[in-house]
Amino acid sequence: MPRRSHDLTEVQMTTTQPLEPAATGPATKAPVPSTVAPVTRPTVTLVEGSSFCVSGLDGDVDPGATHGLFVRDTRIVSAWRLLVDGTPVDSLSVIGSEPFEATFVGRGPARDGNPDATLVVERHRLVAQGMREDVTIRNHGLEAAALDVELVVECDFADLFEVKDGRRRARRDVGHRAVGSDLVYWLDGARSRGVRISAPAAVAAPGRLRWSVVVPPGEAWTTTVEVVASVEGHEIPTSFPAGAPVDASGPVRRMRGWRAANPEIRVDDPALAEAIARSQEDLGALRIVDPEHPEDDVVAAGAPWFMALFGRDSLLTSWMALPFAPDLALGTLRTLARLQGTRDDARSEEQPGKILHEVRLGADLSLALGGQSVYYGSVDATPLFVMLVGQAARWGAPRSEIEPLLPAVDAALRWITEHGDPDGDGLVEYVRRTDRGLVNQGWKDSGDAMVHADGTLAQAPIALAEVQGYVYAACRARAYLAERLGRPEEAPRWLERAAEVKRRFHEAFWVPELGFYAMALDRDKRPLAVVSSNVGHCLWTGVVDDAVAGQVVERLVSPEMFTGFGVRTLSAAARGYNPVSYHRGSVWPHDSVLAAAGMAAYGYRGEATRVTDGLVDAARAFGGRLPELFCGFDRRDKPVPVPYPTSCSPQAWAAAVPFEVLRITLDLQPDAAGGVRAGRPEGRVGTVRIDNLAVGDDRVSVTAGEDRVDVGRD
Repeated sequence: MPRRSHDLTEVQMTTTQPLEPAATGPATKAPVPSTVAPVTRPTVTLVEGSSFCVSGLDGDVDPGATHGLFVRDTRIVSAWRLLVDGTPVDSLSVIGSEPFEATFVGRGPARDGNPDATLVVERHRLVAQGMREDVTIRNHGLEAAALDVELVVECDFADLFEVKDGRRRARRDVGHRAVGSDLVYWLDGARSRGVRISAPAAVAAPGRLRWSVVVPPGEAWTTTVEVVASVEGHEIPTSFPAGAPVDASGPVRRMRGWRAANPEIRVDDPALAEAIARSQEDLGALRIVDPEHPEDDVVAAGAPWFMALFGRDSLLTSWMALPFAPDLALGTLRTLARLQGTRDDARSEEQPGKILHEVRLGADLSLALGGQSVYYGSVDATPLFVMLVGQAARWGAPRSEIEPLLPAVDAALRWITEHGDPDGDGLVEYVRRTDRGLVNQGWKDSGDAMVHADGTLAQAPIALAEVQGYVYAACRARAYLAERLGRPEEAPRWLERAAEVKRRFHEAFWVPELGFYAMALDRDKRPLAVVSSNVGHCLWTGVVDDAVAGQVVERLVSPEMFTGFGVRTLSAAARGYNPVSYHRGSVWPHDSVLAAAGMAAYGYRGEATRVTDGLVDAARAFGGRLPELFCGFDRRDKPVPVPYPTSCSPQAWAAAVPFEVLRITLDLQPDAAGGVRAGRPEGRVGTVRIDNLAVGDDRVSVTAGEDRVDVGRD
């Protein structure tokens, strides 16, 4: 199978395409864009597993920028500059072929007596636990070219957080030496790091590799440079050894296997078709794996700065992708169960049964949350874990996969009762346990996200609206698991508990004068009486009282919340609203699509379609790839979604959104007989054909159009 062209290399070269205002009326076919407004971010990111390289368009790594080659959350190369006769290469193009692979095409300096450059320089880069770069210089001149080629290298072993946030710490004492054709750098310490940079026939000198070459006319010179990382004195085996065929490498085989396992999806609507195809590639690129458990794929949160396991992100991503990539959900669940909390530790916020927030592997863990590799400061990952186990079972995961997870499920539910509700009022809440933890521990985790109607910040402990919904859904999931695993006598108590959570939620969070649920309750149990997207998650989980569901849906699609491209995180009428903030008025695609899923589940399919159509328009404006978030300007005022400056792209749960859009559009659901059911597509999607859809051990096909819906086994 030929390897596909892939533009993860253009992750920071996004363009937005204006669309005609269609924000508040009925869903319509998207108009053709007329102009393109570029967003200039001239960087190239290559990703494989948790390793990544950020460079300029010429392939150079600038030590003054947030560039570098990162392995295990440490920047092992901080400068990487190719010089030909002392001059940088003039960039012409970047050609991406895989998420971890790109070719940088440039030209060398003009030779004496030639008005045009005659040297074409190609840098074929491969990234995976290190880096390989094949440098080729082609001479299109009429004479032999005598060249001095240099590669200038620096290694600072900076922690990922330092680079991302632009923090500068005291200069580390990095050891280095040049031996033969090798440059070697090392950093001693409790978690020592090292790197070896090697190239045949090069002459190594401090901070550089040199070649003196003659390239005959019409011919080419090629060399290979390898970057091999080491941890605690042990070199990490390279995925792309010099001379070995790239197609036989582990990263290529993993992507080939991912593509083969994906269902084939054909959609009439070109914008949704493009978004789904892009998302399939991006989710494949964002997968990471524990070397001790290579059978379990999990998804990293986002490139480039969050190529690590995040509990909440991986769970929500796996949920949305579940019908189309079930193995991702099972790998995520097994991995999180292995790392589930077993002890009480205030620094890391670990508690028995708690599901982690994030994992970091850097050399300097003093910069990580809690100062440790695994940090547990998340209030929502634990009930989301239980929800996903139930959903995997509904979609046909075999009993042999689900039953071993049951102890982790029950430990998570004990955490909800024993630690998640310390005051015993029936609501799950959070407060950080030391000043090294996150102030806010829901998905809106920025420091200013929890705001009262008057604009003041809420004080912890804080009970989030959506978390009560997650707990409700977790209890119902546990009841389903009892039935599925042959223990029906256990189900009623979980259903009773779910009903009590739903009753308590409505009683505590409904604000009559607002006509909406509060975003949260503060330490004094005062409601944060603002209209927020958190309540869309409550629709998704089913915790919203049927009597007020219509009011909730109407408010979420009103002009104060719905921009035309998605649902704002905070109402435009709120005092704390800011369309260019992280969580106080921006639009997060995953947040919007979960609200749409909730609307559809309560029977408001027209409103759900307005939201999903808006998200598809946003995806088209971003070239098919939805970013982590974008600004919350109204579509009638800004006919394109305005990018948020530090948004991750690709980002895991944003990449999963097109799959959830497709599921909502088709009302695709598992049925009681172990298969699937689907309805006629809503909105502008047209006919949909899905082949090789995994449902348990079966593979099914779905054809849905205006006139018919067929579901059958492949």
